[in-house]
Amino acid sequence: MPVLFLTALDGEVDRILGLELGGDDYVTKPFSSREIVARVRAILRRSQNMVSPQQQVACGGKSLHHEQETMRIHCHGEQLDLTAHAYKLLLVLLEKPGRVFTRDQLIDHAWQDPGAVTDRTIDAHIKSIRAKLRAVRVGAEDLVQTRRGLGYLVML
Repeated sequence: MPVLFLTALDGEVDRILGLELGGDDYVTKPFSSREIVARVRAILRRSQNMVSPQQQVACGGKSLHHEQETMRIHCHGEQLDLTAHAYKLLLVLLEKPGRVFTRDQLIDHAWQDPGAVTDRTIDAHIKSIRAKLRAVRVGAEDLVQTRRGLGYLVML
C-alpha cells in the first residue's frame, strides 16, 4: 500500500526517517492541494505499474498467482482453498524462492503470537498446502520442498 507523509516536520532527519520507514513520498507544510493530488497520482501510477515477483511465479510450466488483498492463491488457474496461516506460510516461501526457511522463521512470519505454535504445526500446514497443490495438479506438491534438518523452501 502506498504511503504519503504530510507533515510539518521538515528536518532532513525527519524526511529520511519517513522514507526509510516505508513512505513513498514526504511532503512538508505548506503545500498546495494540486501538488498533493499530483503526488498521489504519481505514487498510484508507480504502484500500479509494479509487477511484484510475488504476484506471479512459475509453477511446473504454468503460473501461480496470488492476490494479497483477497488472500487468494491460484495454481494452474484453480484457486487454492487455504487457511489464513497456510496462505501466509506459502506466501513467505514464494517471496524468496530457493531460500530455506526454518520452522521458527516461518512461525515468526505467519503468527502474531509465535509462542502458541509448535514446530509440528508448521509441518501440518505444509502437508495441507501440498495436498491442495496436488489436488490442482499432480506434481505441483513438489513446489514446496523439505530440507531435512533445516526447514522448507519453494523450488521453481
